Amino acid sequence: MNHDFQEGLNFAKELDKLDKLHYLRERFHLNKGEIYMDGNSLGLSSVDAEESLLAAVQDWRREAIKIWGVDEGRYFNFSKIIALKLKDLIKADPNEIIVMGSITSNLHQALTTFYKPTKERYKIIIDELNFPTDIYAVKSIIELKGQNAEDTLVKVKSRDGRTILEEDIIALMKEDVSLILLPSVLYRSAQLLDMELITKEAHKLGILIGWDLAHSIGVIPHNFKKIAPDFAVWCSYKYLNAGPGATAGMYINKRHFDKSAGLKGWFGNKDETQFLMSHNFDQDQDANGWLLGTHNIFSMAPLDGVLNIFNEVGIEQVRSKSLHITAYLMYLIDTKLSKYGFSIGNPREDHRRGGHISLEHDEAYRISLALRDSNVIPDYREPNVLRLAPVALYVSYEEVYLLVETLEKIVLDRVYEKYSLDRVTVL
Repeated sequence: MNHDFQEGLNFAKELDKLDKLHYLRERFHLNKGEIYMDGNSLGLSSVDAEESLLAAVQDWRREAIKIWGVDEGRYFNFSKIIALKLKDLIKADPNEIIVMGSITSNLHQALTTFYKPTKERYKIIIDELNFPTDIYAVKSIIELKGQNAEDTLVKVKSRDGRTILEEDIIALMKEDVSLILLPSVLYRSAQLLDMELITKEAHKLGILIGWDLAHSIGVIPHNFKKIAPDFAVWCSYKYLNAGPGATAGMYINKRHFDKSAGLKGWFGNKDETQFLMSHNFDQDQDANGWLLGTHNIFSMAPLDGVLNIFNEVGIEQVRSKSLHITAYLMYLIDTKLSKYGFSIGNPREDHRRGGHISLEHDEAYRISLALRDSNVIPDYREPNVLRLAPVALYVSYEEVYLLVETLEKIVLDRVYEKYSLDRVTVL
């Protein structure tokens, strides 16, 4: 999409005046003088999330064991309550959504359920650019099922080291493939895959397919009634802004409700028989049958609160601003930074781009350190990528402009040369 962008700080300020979501900045805890561009790794704290967490703490303090009966069993049914708020983000029925665990533990739950290798069908398709935890989980389940990872794993190769092509994924779909696991958005390059096309092609061959929504949920609308994957998993601490280590989520398509959960736990039992304490698992007949242990109330409460913001504005408005503000950032990179060795490593087309910009530079690591000391918080990924996420809910156009000015100064004055190339643990 073409935009009539202009250079200059005044133009950025004009864009902020026109921004329909600009008022939401007041709902987030922004540090004065700091520009936060790392919401694709950890979203900011919000007033809504904080209030919800504090209310849960007060309920515990006041009610003790009776907390499970507060508001007609609100906390006992917390996953179901939050699912009602999540459903519009992925266009799914609330009984297809559960809130539990971490993205990795939910992957294990999904894979143990859906990966049923046979002599004829036993291979799993993944991509070579995927986030490591997904690969670890897949290899772990392969071993548990008595398979050999070297023979079982089919990796989609990248032609450019940044992206993967849908046609290359489809070309690997053979009769011996049992399952496919892919990211909706690639974590390093922000490439958005055509989920509907890939899912449709997999199902033509009877292949089950699951999606990792870590870098798309909360910034990109999904329509699972159309896409109809078999399962999906996601975390809640990135664009959903639910806090560090917040309880994750999982989607199970209703056509699989008759399947036996791969991992079974007490909260996956039907409510009606849960407290009969039988040693025979009476699985709930929807996605709630995949729940495991007792809800992590204090990890779920911030998610419950912050989702009010998404339901207030709608995920479509979030996506609209995200596309516009990332396009503005790319415009500034092209006009002000390209002459200093910066290049854009993410797809530029709206339908192929997630919520962050992948800015490449040979000195990206040391530049990231200089940015932090300049009160700009970026994200670095090996070997040369600055991930910059102008999150629609709380980042302003003015901040995007100031970010680019700061990058220009760091490179022009060679400020980054003061920093060591030795890697620190977390960036």
